[in-house]
Amino acid sequence: MDCVFCKIAAGEIPSKRVFENERVVAFHDLHPQAPVHILVIPRAHIACADEITDKNSGDVAAVFEAIPKIAAAAGLQNGYRVITNCGEDGCQSVKHLHFHLLGGAKLPETMA
Repeated sequence: MDCVFCKIAAGEIPSKRVFENERVVAFHDLHPQAPVHILVIPRAHIACADEITDKNSGDVAAVFEAIPKIAAAAGLQNGYRVITNCGEDGCQSVKHLHFHLLGGAKLPETMA
């Protein structure tokens, strides 16, 4: 598989990691859309939200268990936004399920 996020999770491609455990990796986005823009991914390859099943939903739960810890470590005390894109019309650029953790300032309501 030639997935850039799988390679980042495996340490084959460098990233500015802010969190990792056996199921989750989080790193700074290369093209931030907010003062804090962190990508949070499951280590397991899941292409997008359409592929979440009862067999891999534990990996997604692990992501959401990690997000508050990552947000706190990033100093996001007044809140944050979590976004995922799915498929071409959803503007998913990397076909590995990932969540954008955005914060560090008052975000516009229309930001998606």
